[in-house]
Amino acid sequence: MLELFSIENGIALITLTSLEIVLGIDNIVFIAIIAGRLDQAQRRSARLIGLTLAIVSRLLLLFTLSFLASLTTPILSLPWVPHALSGRDIILLAGGLFLIYKATKEIREKTTGEESELRQGDGDGRVTMRSVVTQIILIDIIFSLDSVITAVGMTSNLPVMAAAVVLAVMVMLVFSGWIVEFIEANPTIKMLALSFLLMIGLVLVADGLGHHIEKGYIYFAMAFSLGVEVLNLRAAKLRKAGR
Repeated sequence: MLELFSIENGIALITLTSLEIVLGIDNIVFIAIIAGRLDQAQRRSARLIGLTLAIVSRLLLLFTLSFLASLTTPILSLPWVPHALSGRDIILLAGGLFLIYKATKEIREKTTGEESELRQGDGDGRVTMRSVVTQIILIDIIFSLDSVITAVGMTSNLPVMAAAVVLAVMVMLVFSGWIVEFIEANPTIKMLALSFLLMIGLVLVADGLGHHIEKGYIYFAMAFSLGVEVLNLRAAKLRKAGR
């Protein structure tokens, strides 16, 4: 038991928690976009449910490592794909296509003013908690798979991996409210976030087809774009104040 508190495990915990937080950024962006479609009173509940499900899905995958390992076994060959697809590849492809579809629909609605299928809810013209939670569950599974594979690749200590996952989601839970409010208060940031989801979807599809793209490049592009947009918002605010 005492070896869990060793310096080596401590370093692994800090490093893995940091990586899990970074890998969870795309999950937060998705939850922010989807939860933002709910009424103000329901958004916090949707975020709590979404991030709680993120913890559950990651921990379930961690405790089924043998199943996770089996997902790398090729099970499907397609003539237009250079390699046989594994269960993981199929999940990434499905998740990537789902993100591309959702981001495209949301961008189209923002630019044309039309109502998306999510806005239609259960037919009463409103977004429903059920539809939002269902979509969060689907995308949580995709992001959990990516997150857990990273954790398994860094350490073989299951308690350390579990602790890192829980700590990372707790940090995301603290900042998710601020992120949602910031995105909702700035329409240009929301459009940028949708573009991020579109890019992440393309990356997942590419990864599923065997073309791995280092996520460091993706996160750098996201951070740079966000930084430029924040400067634009600041400049617009200063211009408005000077009138």
